[in-house]
Amino acid sequence: MFPSAGRRRVSRSEAETQAIARELAATLAPGSIVLLFGPLGAGKTAFVRGLVEGLGGAPGDVSSPTFTLIQEYAARLTVYHVDLYRVSPAETEELGLEELATGYGVVAIEWADRLPRAFEAAIAVEIADRGGDERDITVTLPDQL
Repeated sequence: MFPSAGRRRVSRSEAETQAIARELAATLAPGSIVLLFGPLGAGKTAFVRGLVEGLGGAPGDVSSPTFTLIQEYAARLTVYHVDLYRVSPAETEELGLEELATGYGVVAIEWADRLPRAFEAAIAVEIADRGGDERDITVTLPDQL
């Protein structure tokens, strides 16, 4: 279990944001869904870098998939990185996210507030910008929703 689930943590750098994500990655299993919430520039992609690294992948390969919508990263569990920034809730139905989530990997969805409905058993990560390099990060596990 993620030790600080449901508790707000403060990140003072991108490296700290990635470290929190690495901790979470150690608890993930095939089919895990991580929903990322936060404003533009909050650190959602940095969080995904930490997830990829925590799962044994190359964090340097991670970039914002804004124009490709879904990127795939090789790791102990394949990471499917989804960015819904430019997608309407109705358009998300066509992406096949449910199928990705039933596979052998982990699905990390940026701009999850654009989903038309919540995924059951998803992990919610809320990143709030406190100004400068500081962020509040709260990870909520499915049993806490």
